[in-house]
Amino acid sequence: MSTSSSPNQNHLLAALPTVEFESLAAHLELVTLPLGEMLYEPGGQMRHAFFPTSAIVSLHYVMADGASAESAGVGNEGVVGVSLFMGGNTTPSAAVVQTAGHAYRLESRKLVEEFNRAGLMQRLMLRYTQALMTQMAQTAACNRHHSVEQQLCRWLLLTLDRMATNELVMTQELIASMLGVRREGITEAAGNLQRAGVISYRRGHIAVLDRHGLEARVCECYAVVKTELKRLLSDVRYRQGTDAGGH
Repeated sequence: MSTSSSPNQNHLLAALPTVEFESLAAHLELVTLPLGEMLYEPGGQMRHAFFPTSAIVSLHYVMADGASAESAGVGNEGVVGVSLFMGGNTTPSAAVVQTAGHAYRLESRKLVEEFNRAGLMQRLMLRYTQALMTQMAQTAACNRHHSVEQQLCRWLLLTLDRMATNELVMTQELIASMLGVRREGITEAAGNLQRAGVISYRRGHIAVLDRHGLEARVCECYAVVKTELKRLLSDVRYRQGTDAGGH
């Protein structure tokens, strides 16, 4: 497996001891995830887990009238498919690719088998699940109590943390759908950030020019999510020579 497409670019895979990783390696399948691809639908049987390397996946709920809102995002820090090892096998949420890229796919049977060995992989998966629950709870609170501009800043920063670039391919319509707000609200918030020199926006593309400016405008929700993930995985040691960076 080449460095440009390495399982070690996913933080959870990179944290597995060599013995545990080697038992998984032959079962990991590199897949391309195009923008908008649905990895699983609400209530659908989940057959694979996905460990993103460069892709970002949005977990969101779709209402009866078609409206939706993101509950969490998953990038190279995590795994899509926690319901598999938690015993649920299905979930009422959907998983849709937010940022195109790559991931390593693992059959559900193999994931559950490795999880049930009760080794470090089990501990990593459970800690990551706690961090994901924190993200979901904080997103719900943020959407209820903070302005659209603060929500946009939070979303941009969490997305940047999972990417190797400061440029996002993303329409205002899609951001509005994920945040569960009107497109006009995103247009106004993005306009404010652009006038302040924090971002540059043209149709379908957002470039972050001033990360510190985003951090100055974001609510506390971003720091809560980032700090909890770092706390839960603070004692993780990566295999020597891996590509995973810090959280």
